[in-house]
Amino acid sequence: MKNIIKLLIAVLLTSGLFGCAGQRQNNSITIKGSDTMVILAQRWAETYMKLHPEVIVQVTGGGSGTGIAALINGGTDICQASRQIKEDENKLIIAKQGKTAKEIPVAQDGIAIYVNGQNPVNDLTIDQLKQIYQGKIKSWAEFGWDKKEIVMYGRENNSGTYIYFKEHVLKGEDFVNNVQSLPGTAAVVNAISKDKYSIGYGGMAYAKGIKEVAVKKDKKSAAIKPSVENIISGAYPISRKLFFYVVGEPKPNAALFIDWALGSEGQEICKEVGYVGINNEKTKK
Repeated sequence: MKNIIKLLIAVLLTSGLFGCAGQRQNNSITIKGSDTMVILAQRWAETYMKLHPEVIVQVTGGGSGTGIAALINGGTDICQASRQIKEDENKLIIAKQGKTAKEIPVAQDGIAIYVNGQNPVNDLTIDQLKQIYQGKIKSWAEFGWDKKEIVMYGRENNSGTYIYFKEHVLKGEDFVNNVQSLPGTAAVVNAISKDKYSIGYGGMAYAKGIKEVAVKKDKKSAAIKPSVENIISGAYPISRKLFFYVVGEPKPNAALFIDWALGSEGQEICKEVGYVGINNEKTKK
């Protein structure tokens, strides 16, 4: 009789534990992908969990490519990406899950050009940036400064920022081999803050402790810095949208979180972090 009672208690305890774990799992939301978006998604997650203590929102980076790979394999509820998903990536999602990826623009960003605070250069054209990152302009002497080699920092090739920069600044051509690739935008900013003769690129929200160079579309254009106003107006020449991707229709908790992020409170957080709301009208509500 005692053995039967012990068995019943064990079953009840096990069932209870499984029930709690299942409930936690149902209330959790996983977001994975773009390092550019990590600081924004983390702020969204922290604020949302204060409003909804029963929900757990887990945010990890790794790059847009990493997030899309996780989406393909069913390893995340939401992929955050600083580039659009490719056609072949969406085909893999359809093949594996029988549903297509749904694209949700959630914010806007300007690709900032970073230099060290001691650098006297104030602006560069798109073509000059292209020549620097292809090794055709090698010295800061070309811009009237010290005769020192330009040290180039960039992102790894699974980064959406890397792909955007390659497509829109290098016009689809390759980077020179001696660009130093770093795993995240924060690492790029940190390296430039310590390297007097360096240059790098990344999301505008990360531009702390370094100098932002204004960008000119061409020699005749005005030099424009990334700012909320310049992104909204379209004046800044290298700006982009930031995305959430889900497979088919998101699960209820994820759908509620996305709706909140796109609402007035979530879009206001974009501005607080240093990005721009996807719909300027929404940020004014």
